[in-house]
Parts: sequence; C-alpha cells; structure tokens
Amino acid sequence: MAFVQNLPFISIILSLFSGPLSSILSGKWAKRLNLAVITLIGAFSVLVLTFVLQTGEPFVYFMGHFPAPWGNEIRVGVLEAFMAVFFCVIMLLSMIGGSREREIEIEESKQNLYYIMVDLLLCSLLALIYTNDLFTAYVFVEINTISACGLIMIKQNGRTIEAATRYMIMSLLGSGMLLLGICFLYDLTGHLLMSNIKEQVQILAVTGQYHTPLFIALGLMAIGLAIKSALFPFHAWLPDAYGYSTVSSAAILSSLVSKGYIFLLVKIFYRVIGFNVVCDSKVINVLFVFGIIGMLMGSISAIKEKDIRRMIAFSSVAQIGYIYMGFGLGTEAAVVASVYHILSHAATKSLLFVAASGLTDASDGSGKFYDLTGAGYRNKIAGIAFTVGSLSMVGIPMFSGFISKLLFSQAAMGHDMKMLPTLIALAISTVLNAVYFMKTVITIYMPATGKVNMREGRVIPIKEQPVKAIALIFFIVLNILLGLSSEPVVNLIRIGLEMFD
Repeated sequence: MAFVQNLPFISIILSLFSGPLSSILSGKWAKRLNLAVITLIGAFSVLVLTFVLQTGEPFVYFMGHFPAPWGNEIRVGVLEAFMAVFFCVIMLLSMIGGSREREIEIEESKQNLYYIMVDLLLCSLLALIYTNDLFTAYVFVEINTISACGLIMIKQNGRTIEAATRYMIMSLLGSGMLLLGICFLYDLTGHLLMSNIKEQVQILAVTGQYHTPLFIALGLMAIGLAIKSALFPFHAWLPDAYGYSTVSSAAILSSLVSKGYIFLLVKIFYRVIGFNVVCDSKVINVLFVFGIIGMLMGSISAIKEKDIRRMIAFSSVAQIGYIYMGFGLGTEAAVVASVYHILSHAATKSLLFVAASGLTDASDGSGKFYDLTGAGYRNKIAGIAFTVGSLSMVGIPMFSGFISKLLFSQAAMGHDMKMLPTLIALAISTVLNAVYFMKTVITIYMPATGKVNMREGRVIPIKEQPVKAIALIFFIVLNILLGLSSEPVVNLIRIGLEMFD
C-alpha cells in the first residue's frame, strides 16, 4: 500500500482530534490551528486526487486492516478526492473572509468553541465523502448536524437561538427518516457496507423480492436527506440560520453542510442502491417535482426580502431545487449537472455572503437595501465580488452558474416527459434570479442621495480589510475558472461517477 492511501483516514482523524485540542487553546491559537489543519488536509487531498488520477482506479482503505464485516472501510475515487479538495478550499476562504466579523460578534471566551465546531464539521464532511459504510455515514451526519447547530447559535442572541432550534428540529426529523431507511436496508440485505448492500439490492431487484420495503427504504433516505439539505418545502429554518449567523457560518452552512448531505445521497443512489434501481422506483419523480417548485418558490421569496443576507439565503432554496431537479431527470448527464451545480453554488454562495458583509460594513452594519444604496462605491472590492456572484447566479456566460444551467438544459433535451417542464422552469427561474440579484447590484451602485445613507455610510478601502479582500479575490477567480474551464471539471465528475459503480 502506498503511503498516500493513508491520507484520507489521516485527514479525518486530524480534523477530529484538532477539535478537542482547540478546547485548551486560546481563541487566537485555536484559529491558527484551524487554518493550519484545513490547509494541511487540503494539501493531503490534492495528493490523493493526483494518486487516483494516475492509477485510474479507486482504492479501499481497511480501517484497522480488517475486511468487512469486522472492519470499516474508506473508499476513495476521483470524485471523492476532488470534492475533498474543493470543500477544503471553500472552507478556508470562508474562514478567512469572515475572520474580522468573528472577532467582533463572538465573545472572546467562546471563540475557541467556534473553531471546535468548525473542526468537527470538517471531520464529518470528509467522513461523508470517503466512508463506504452506511451506518458510519449516519453517525457523521449527526456530528455534522450538531456542529452546524453550534455554528448558528454561537452569537447567542434571540434570532440565532430560534434559528438553531428550528434547524435542530428539522434536522432530527431528517436524521430519523435516514436512520429508518438504513434499518430497513440492513433488515433486507444484512449488510451496512455500501458495496455489499448494492450486491444484495441488485439481486432483489432482479428477482422482484421485497420490492415495496426496498422502495420505502429508498424513499425514507432520499426524503430524510432532502429535509436536511433544505429542499422546498422543508426550508423554513434556512433564512434565519443563514441570515443571522456569523458571516463564516453562513458561508460554510450554505456552501458545504447541505452539499455534504447531497453528496451522501449521490453515493446512496450509485453505490448503495444502484442508479438503475433508483430510476425504476420512481422516487426521482418526487424529487423532480419538489425541485422544480423549490426553484420557483425560493426565488419568489427572495424577491420579497428587504435584507440582503436573507435574500441570499432564500436564493439557496432555489439553488437546492436545481440540484434535486437534476436528480429527478434520472439520467447520467443530469446527475453530472447536479454535481457540477454543487461546486458552482458552493463557490458562488460563499462569495455572496462574504461580499454582502463587506457591503453592510460600508453601510453602518445595515443589510437593508435602502441603506445599501451606493455601497458598491464605498467598498469597491465587495461591490465587484457581489456583482460577479450575482452574474453567476443569473447565468451570465463566463461564470460558473452559466455552465450549470447549460448542463441542465442539455440533460433535459430529448427527455420524453420532463424536457418541457425543465426548460420552462429554468427560463422562469433565470428571470426571477435576474429580478432580485440585478436589483441588488443596481442598488449598491446607485448614488447615495438619502440623508441616512450620506450620514452613516463610510468608505472602506482595501487596506482596511485586506484579509477579506484576498478571500473575495480568490472567490472571484475560482468562480471564473469554473466558468471558463468547466470541461476538465465535468470530465472529473463523469469519471468519478463511473468509479462509483
């Protein structure tokens, strides 16, 4: 075994144990440790991705060197390694971009607690990406939930406590459904290892045995993870959770937490059940309907909002709808589009939240649209970054969001029943996206003439917030790279999905 094959397990353990270590450190040193761990794990993930691309084959790491059913497994292919790299990049930039706000909004005595939650969150995301055991995935889903809840309520004001309570209630409902589905599958197959479950499920599908229990298990797991990832109409917790938490928390929650659950669902579709069985079960039709509705209702809710961060939060509901609509199309091309949109949305939504914080800083801390008038002039880098993110969300060529919508449109072409609804929903959603994002861009570049704006707004040069500026620049570059160099990324996704089988 090559040493690089140990790195996924080392990454999980490193992030897991950095949490308790942070508990005995001051906030400043916990922050340094957190950034160092994220950077190191990102470097490890790059080495793993390079190794898998060179070998052209996935590899299995036996934890404790005992094969199943006595031991646990980590399975690493191209898509897993690439997602680990991408998640580390987004988390690092989100932490850097929101560092100033964390120091202001979080009590000094609780700052190390924040980094404990981030470390555990990174650990759980890596485990969801790499694990080949379904029950282990459930355990880390719960760690992910608890960590995310801590990130929401760390400010400890009325809004965040209420948001964390809502999040916990909905997440526990989703977790319960996921666990029930896993229990049904274990009862039907006698296995918890994903590859072993799939062998038994394929036999059951061919023989026609236990069709209804298998359908129920799949439905429970799919709906459970849909609830946890805020698919409409299970999104009531999302606006407050994203809108009132710290900037780093909002960026990480919107970009990574929900995407970790969705990536687990992709693994269940391909590696646990088998995508052919999933399509035959018609569960994808339910996801398709709710995905279409979410695309539209999330955008309509965003249009009604008067606060920039809550508007961005409701936009996430629409973007999650895109992903589930892709799953609902039930083709490989559509799943590739959904996975690509995971990347596009993660890069863009973090950019928007960090940029929005820069705009509110230039407006005396207010996120109301009236107070944001002219904020793009007062904080130039934040204005440019928000404009780039908005153009990406609308689907303007050169940015990552355009590639997502193009891939979804191509995947829908030729589909007998779902082509027309998909294309209509994409068109309407794009118009709605343009309404609220372009309205915001116009607002931040409209000359401030009101008395309140003139008195309270202040110019923030780049040298005043250099760290945030660096994070925004990297986010902009990442978004443009995804938009202009999409073909290698799409090929990586296709190869990774093939390795799932």
